[in-house]
Amino acid sequence: MIKNVSTGEVIATRIKWCTTFLTRGLGLMFHPPLREDEAYVFVEPRESRGLTTIVMLFVFFPLAVIWLDGQKRVVDKVLAKPFYPYYAPSQPAQFYIECHPSTLEKVRIGDQLEF
Repeated sequence: MIKNVSTGEVIATRIKWCTTFLTRGLGLMFHPPLREDEAYVFVEPRESRGLTTIVMLFVFFPLAVIWLDGQKRVVDKVLAKPFYPYYAPSQPAQFYIECHPSTLEKVRIGDQLEF
């Protein structure tokens, strides 16, 4: 489960962890659209803008992308559109969450998340 500690709101209950090179590299390419309670959590070894840049090639639906620093504070968020070349966070991040677009309304920059 992913919860916004700052507001008490649950973000997602069905989580898939993407911690390997392969799962991070493939992401949601060729995947069906996500349900509102579903999220993919990508974990990088350290905070970085480059490591947490995403590519939307072969992703056929919009996604909410939420970037978190090493303390799981929201540092950036965006509505990622299908086939857009790339999205990068404005600040270094260690985690990023790809989830249903409605999730963007549940988080603000600076919010603390827990999972």
